[in-house]
Amino acid sequence: MENLLFQSLPFTPRRIEATESRLKAVYDAAKLGLKGDTLALASGMLPSEYRQLTQLDPIVELAALKGKADGELALSKVMHDAALSGDAKVALEILKHQHGWVAKQAISIDVDQRISITGALAEAQKRVLEVIIDESPKRLASNEGSSDVHINAGQSETASYIRPRHGSV
Repeated sequence: MENLLFQSLPFTPRRIEATESRLKAVYDAAKLGLKGDTLALASGMLPSEYRQLTQLDPIVELAALKGKADGELALSKVMHDAALSGDAKVALEILKHQHGWVAKQAISIDVDQRISITGALAEAQKRVLEVIIDESPKRLASNEGSSDVHINAGQSETASYIRPRHGSV
């Protein structure tokens, strides 16, 4: 048994302290929006070390909160500057996400109009007469010399009523 299957590895636990450089690393990672295990790893610590350090020294959690607040503040200024300089999309996003504004999702149309059959027929007849009056000078010009259309006796060339002969229009 000269070959040992397992060799003893020296183990020295890492000493975790809230040094200024470690607090700065936590602040910088939190400012970029990292949290939890990713914040710990970006700060150069194992997640278990970060949790232990936050329990031992509350200043670490304060550094993370301050970093998060400063990151939000910087991006909020960028968004508000863009909105104030006329970017409508950014302004709408700020209204929706920060101020709870919601655009209407549906349009309601209320129509309360009664339709009279006799009124509708009278309106239709009026429109037909308007078309006949508007079309009469054109028909006269296109049918000169034709016997299909004649003007009633006593009417001028701009007759208000033209009657087709033999049922043709």
